[in-house]
Amino acid sequence: MSITNIYKTSDSVTSTENLPIQYDLYVPGNSSRDLLPVVIFVHGFKGFKDWGPFPDACEDLSRQGFVVIAMNFSRNGIGENPTEFDRLDLFEKQTLSQDLDDIGTIINAIKTREISSSRVGLHTDYIGIIGHSRGGHTAVAAAAEYPEIQCLVTWAAVADYNETWSDQMIADWNGKGYTEIENARTGQVMKVDKVVYDDALKNADRLMAIKRVKELHLPAMFIAGKADESVPWRDSEQLYRNCPSNNKELRLIPDTGHTFGASHAFEEDDYPEKFAEVLELTEGWFLDNLA
Repeated sequence: MSITNIYKTSDSVTSTENLPIQYDLYVPGNSSRDLLPVVIFVHGFKGFKDWGPFPDACEDLSRQGFVVIAMNFSRNGIGENPTEFDRLDLFEKQTLSQDLDDIGTIINAIKTREISSSRVGLHTDYIGIIGHSRGGHTAVAAAAEYPEIQCLVTWAAVADYNETWSDQMIADWNGKGYTEIENARTGQVMKVDKVVYDDALKNADRLMAIKRVKELHLPAMFIAGKADESVPWRDSEQLYRNCPSNNKELRLIPDTGHTFGASHAFEEDDYPEKFAEVLELTEGWFLDNLA
């Protein structure tokens, strides 16, 4: 089923810390069904819902008959400007726990109809999730945490976030209470508070994807680029091998990196070839397992 008209609205719900969780809602305009399955899209570290071709991808996924909710984590550092990190004070303390709670807040808002559409109903028994990079890591944990999630796709997911901290970062946290990273795209120097590290260690059983994936018996697809320069493709392989689901797939895309050839800003008419392949795989997975 391919639908021509997609209606996009933007709003926010309130996090458990009383911060806005911004989201875009993509709704098919001419569906013959009263209730449609829902797909939640979550971005990665130093990412946001409006990065590169993500909005176009969410719209195209909605054309297949899904209501798509693309969310910003409440502490991802994006404020009033949807593509600028103008709230580094929030980013500094973006914990994995809060990211996971934010997904729970979105799910609760769907169930209570705080997030809704006048055009179609959102089917609360058919919720899927897509996560990129760190968002893929959190999407795995969310699929284990929230029984409402019935289907999972990860793009270049991290397997164990506690394996990503460098010796220098740990030394910084233990010595001065924060570390600094540079955003290569914007040139911004971004602080990461020790609370992020402490949270990941203290709550590892709840937060680490490599632990939570062992609880998953739902349809799960793990996609990665074989030339990923940021997250080794073997992370996706680890997640796949540790997932006990009888319905799972690992798709390794050759000759492509962490964002599958996509970049920000995206102004082209067509997706990069590898990104288009990832999107097609994702659409097919949800059509087969969630629709």
